[in-house]
Amino acid sequence: MDFDLQKLLRPHIASLKPYSSARDEYSGKEGVFLDANENPLGSITEQDFNRYPDPYQTVLKEKLSKIKKVSKERIFLGNGSDEAIDLLFRAFCQPGLDNVIILPPTYGMYEVSAGINDIAVKKVPLSPDFQLLPHKVLEEVDAHTKIIFICSPNNPSGNTLKRESILQVARDFQGLVVIDEAYIDFSVEPGFLNMLEQFPNLLVIQTLSKAWGLAALRLGMAFASPDIVAILNKIKPPYNISGLTQKTVTEALENSDKLEQMIREILTQKETLRKQLEKIPQVDTVYPSQANFFLVKVPRAKKVYQRLIEKKIIVRDRSAVQHCDDCLRITVGNQLENIQLVQALQDVLAEPFISEGVN
Repeated sequence: MDFDLQKLLRPHIASLKPYSSARDEYSGKEGVFLDANENPLGSITEQDFNRYPDPYQTVLKEKLSKIKKVSKERIFLGNGSDEAIDLLFRAFCQPGLDNVIILPPTYGMYEVSAGINDIAVKKVPLSPDFQLLPHKVLEEVDAHTKIIFICSPNNPSGNTLKRESILQVARDFQGLVVIDEAYIDFSVEPGFLNMLEQFPNLLVIQTLSKAWGLAALRLGMAFASPDIVAILNKIKPPYNISGLTQKTVTEALENSDKLEQMIREILTQKETLRKQLEKIPQVDTVYPSQANFFLVKVPRAKKVYQRLIEKKIIVRDRSAVQHCDDCLRITVGNQLENIQLVQALQDVLAEPFISEGVN
């Protein structure tokens, strides 16, 4: 594979001199710190938040490196995965000129971030059974195609995409292939972290928001070649991950036993929920899922969605998304939440406006 990262990079980013923060110039932990115009008296809270955090999250990356079995030089941390996605557009895509490829139905932020950055989006739909069609994707590649976004397990369908199909795209495309593995912790299929050395054009996104239960801390991870990580570090805000988040997540990573316990419980509840949903006569399809949610096809999904809201049961209406006609996306809750969902859904689907088609 002939992959030239510098050729892919926007010229002004290649020559950009990054901002040098106080913690770039001195990274030591001891001394009299009079370099960053911080408050020397501490904070107005009981905890000391007066000092700027490590701009490169060194301690946290060392912990993640051991857990993910990836060198820390291959790890970029962002304020949620969305920051990494946005930085990829800024680094590699020329506004008004370049394009990216997405595979609907898929995670909506790829297209939103492209729009914010004035980057054209080419859409190559997945097959009706939500699988990647490599030949169709590669047919859409032109001289200005910089990134292909692949979500696996896919959101909103929940399935993993065939590994060989993804690898075929990675082998034959000379730009960046981004694999979004936000739900990989729930999947029985392996992810792609072990392919980073073999494919220098590969970037894998993961998150601590789902299985780890740290959504409020906004910590997204991108794994790639050291050269790509260096570019993202070059253009990110100086202190993009707060000290509180770094400290809290570093401590949380010690709780791997609890993580495994939570994943087992979610998967147990998921299997129970699947069986209960499939028993409801009006439910058309519960699609196979390797995530912590189901895509569920029901009659008149938009109205069902609204009636569920009236019952204070909040799901996602995906019926306007490609291949998802009359589909709701339902997250696996705890045992009580799932019982409440199933009862409410049974009641709504038995109402005359569904069973008799009455408005």
